[in-house]
Amino acid sequence: MTKEQQDIDPRAAVESLRAALAGTGIVLPSLAVDIASPRLRLVDLGRVRADVAARLADALRKGGRE
Repeated sequence: MTKEQQDIDPRAAVESLRAALAGTGIVLPSLAVDIASPRLRLVDLGRVRADVAARLADALRKGGRE
């Protein structure tokens, strides 16, 4: 694990991602910290419908600009 990976709090990352997605009107209902692997500091993006995945891909292509 790199120093940068160690410095990022997964809870803060979840909240940051949630806020950024909200700005594009996208909600990932299952977005959460993966509590099963605390040492790995994983974020669980969860499962989403195909239309939400397509909107997320579109938002990423546009750089979050709508």
